[in-house]
Amino acid sequence: MCDLESRIGDVPGVGAPAARALAEQGLRTVGTLAGADWAVLASLHGVGPAAGRRLQAVLTEHGESLRNPPPPRAARASGSTRHTGVTAKDVRTRATDVDPAAYVDSLAGRRRREGAALLALFGEVTGEPATMWGPSMIGFGEYHYVYASGREGDTFRLGFSPRTAEIALYGLQGSPRCEELLARLGPHRRGAGCVWVRSLEAVDLGVLAELVAYSWEHPPGVG
Repeated sequence: MCDLESRIGDVPGVGAPAARALAEQGLRTVGTLAGADWAVLASLHGVGPAAGRRLQAVLTEHGESLRNPPPPRAARASGSTRHTGVTAKDVRTRATDVDPAAYVDSLAGRRRREGAALLALFGEVTGEPATMWGPSMIGFGEYHYVYASGREGDTFRLGFSPRTAEIALYGLQGSPRCEELLARLGPHRRGAGCVWVRSLEAVDLGVLAELVAYSWEHPPGVG
């Protein structure tokens, strides 16, 4: 079972040459890769796309991502909008009993203000109650994913995490109109599993609401 504290060489599928090359750059645990530019890492001797995908998968499961991550394999994944109760044993990010509103209220400054705004926006658009996933992700609705490898799990359909430096927005990529709407959203960057924005003040909240509504009605891999 791998998490952000796991040593890179302990991630299944990541060979010793890749682990050594990354360690020489001061990157020894999975968490130290969050936000690192894959284009730079891929130029290191011994670091190939297969290792990159394995590491990105662990990062994504814990709400993090490489910058410009390696593209997924061509084989397609599928999903459904209902939980099945079947989740890989090493997936650490699961639903908790923490009250999302209480969590947001416990934050300070911008995180509290923007977290409350997003809690209201996602709730109004989806019509679903919020659920805490892991220590800092707030999800709406149900989604069960099945990767081409056979790996599967329960998660949320859409959500967000009001992090210290940036806000992570989940589930807003992969459907036909998402590219068009993201182009109108305002300054952002994209990871494999989320869209990152620095502040709600920098984006168009009307477009964000439209993007949430469209993504809710058109979940990727379903149908």
